[in-house]
Amino acid sequence: MENNETAVVTADDLVRARERLLAPGRRRLAAEPLREALVDLHEFWLTKHAGGAGISGSGIALVAVGGLGRRELVPYSDLDLVLVHSGVKNIDEVAEKLWYPLWNSGIGLDHSVRTVGEALRVAAGDLRTALGLLDIRHIAGDPEVTVKLADGAKQAWRGNVRNRLDEIAESSQKRWARSGEIAHRVEPDLKHGRGGLRDLTILDALSLAQLVDRPSADVDEARKLLLDVRTELRRVARKPRDVLRAQDGDEVASALGLADRFALARSLSSAARTVVYAFDVATRAARAAAPKRGLGAFLRGQPPRRPLDEGVVLHGSEVSLARDAIPSRDPALLLRVATAAARSKHPIATGTLSRLADSAPELRQPWPREAREELLALLGSGTGLVDVVEALDRTDLWGRLFPEWGAVRDLPPRDAAHMWTVDRHLVQTVAHAARLVTTVSRPDLLLLGALVHDIGKGRQQDHSEVGAALATQIGERIGLWPQDVETLSMMVRHHLLLPHTATRRDVEDEATVHRVVETLGGDPVLLELLYALAEADSLATGPGVWTDWKASLMADLVARCRKAMAGEALPKPEPLDPAHVAMAERVAASGKPDVLLEKQDHAAIVTVLVPDRPGVLSKAAGVLALNSLEVHAATLRSHGGATVDAFTVSPRFGSLPDASLLREQLARAIEGSLPLADKLAAKERDYGGPPLDPPPAKVLWFDDEATGAVVLELRAADRIGLLHRVAGALEQCGVDVQWARVSTLGATVVDSFSITATDLDRKRIERAVLEAAR
Repeated sequence: MENNETAVVTADDLVRARERLLAPGRRRLAAEPLREALVDLHEFWLTKHAGGAGISGSGIALVAVGGLGRRELVPYSDLDLVLVHSGVKNIDEVAEKLWYPLWNSGIGLDHSVRTVGEALRVAAGDLRTALGLLDIRHIAGDPEVTVKLADGAKQAWRGNVRNRLDEIAESSQKRWARSGEIAHRVEPDLKHGRGGLRDLTILDALSLAQLVDRPSADVDEARKLLLDVRTELRRVARKPRDVLRAQDGDEVASALGLADRFALARSLSSAARTVVYAFDVATRAARAAAPKRGLGAFLRGQPPRRPLDEGVVLHGSEVSLARDAIPSRDPALLLRVATAAARSKHPIATGTLSRLADSAPELRQPWPREAREELLALLGSGTGLVDVVEALDRTDLWGRLFPEWGAVRDLPPRDAAHMWTVDRHLVQTVAHAARLVTTVSRPDLLLLGALVHDIGKGRQQDHSEVGAALATQIGERIGLWPQDVETLSMMVRHHLLLPHTATRRDVEDEATVHRVVETLGGDPVLLELLYALAEADSLATGPGVWTDWKASLMADLVARCRKAMAGEALPKPEPLDPAHVAMAERVAASGKPDVLLEKQDHAAIVTVLVPDRPGVLSKAAGVLALNSLEVHAATLRSHGGATVDAFTVSPRFGSLPDASLLREQLARAIEGSLPLADKLAAKERDYGGPPLDPPPAKVLWFDDEATGAVVLELRAADRIGLLHRVAGALEQCGVDVQWARVSTLGATVVDSFSITATDLDRKRIERAVLEAAR
């Protein structure tokens, strides 16, 4: 630091020196050395200026807490400082001399001035202060004052921690509710999220209180990654920021030597889940280790052991092995323990997990019947399954049962509609499927299919095809009958068949139904399994994916497939309603458009009738978007010189608009007096503007052999007025749209159009559609 002794004089010099450390260039420091350099730089300045401010001699000391105290100072962090004294008279003057230069230079400062007694009294009533004082580090002044405060804070913490465990739990739950889980957030909060740096601070505090062991090497590695990501995020953003935004992910990943933001997300997920598991184990251990007081505690003695299953007991609040259990001789014991924990919703004791990991035997192919039955019991346990699988996976026991799990562990979703990592999504799907087991004749296959339906992801190939092969491998290993292995494989291969067909094809077309039936080999059992799996899969994907509209489409498709499998005649497309025929004739005669709005169970039908002319679909879609109506489907027909377009819609929020308003706006849009494009752009601006950093739009073409139709499928970020713009692009290309299906998945849409044209120039149409989706 010799060069800094002459260079760093004022707080402005400190800021300039800090900016040099953060400047890009060939001598760019890695994350950990950068934190060390920032600590040394700020500590050097504070040490040099403390004496000039009067922090010298006995009875006064400057101490650091927080990131500076832990020597974990990340870029643009506030300096957490405490000026501690033993009744110094001019303490306010001393404080101002030290604080004001920092304030004037724009350096963030979280400061306080207290005696040792005052600091300890504040800590007794404020958890955040109590935790902060555990990180005290001496900067300048009288070291005896620092030692007195540090020792007093640690002694008070150890003596009173039993009474603060509920407060720790409550404050953590509130923080997690605000910030979510790092492992499963698209944009995680590295500091306050569950599995983040604040949780690590609590882990350290419980360890210092001697209630739990020091964090393991895995936790230390997770801490380093979280700190490194936070360091690089702030260096990229050039401001204090703890939420890792998607648009910053690739740059942060590159700085850490990772391939891309998805690789970074996977590493973060693993680190956060390591912290969460350690935190849960530590808080349980702390409650168990906290000394019990009073006569009642003496009389209760050891917690009771209540039998749950053969070789399994509930010991206090944890599931443990019975005293006479011998894991090495009982191949189903691991799964019995897991099932008991899931059903009782009690955690598995850490010692039990360690003992099972050390001595539970490998299950040979085919699994013994009792092990297979326990697996099915575990999968059918509902929501209790989630925490149990997490515990087994963090201790490498789940991967021992399913070696294929490694490819999906902590794998981030590529689709924004998914809220979970792939492995967690599989477990959530099983939990939802457990509520649907009474709707199928083979609940065992439904649960297994839910567990492995996405097991093929993360392998750079079609996940359905890869997954089908892996499902065969898993089914044979656990000892299913050959016919059941084939059904399980077919479930995985075709788990998207029903939702994709229902939401992207014309299910009223007999050829579409017969194609589905043929694909499933006419098997009604497979059909009902896929139907239930599709619902569980959608519910586990995220909010808003399984909608009433999607459920009704699926039910219609499945009902038609069942009729076809039974050899019954399929219902014919319904002709135009007589009332619509009469309205179409009036519209054709008068030349004036009309709108009919009919409410239904889960949506509404808006029928638009216009004298036959081009451009009706785009204008009608624009008017609906202007009134905050989400279009799910459009069926386009005509009668007697009038277009009769039926739109299935639901309000994005609020209630349905009045039909007269839609009629008036449609008339103005057709005559050209309503500037739809401008109105929709203004509406989008009012609601926050277009999406930031959206995924690139993509167009796929399908030549439907069953119906002979050409289907264009657009996958793009959802935007207000998207259907209006895309329909306009198709109309400009001279394309006739026969029907449209719109599926909204979170922030993404999949729009399908059945189209015809005299000259179907696919490249030209694709360019126009992609431009409209931008």
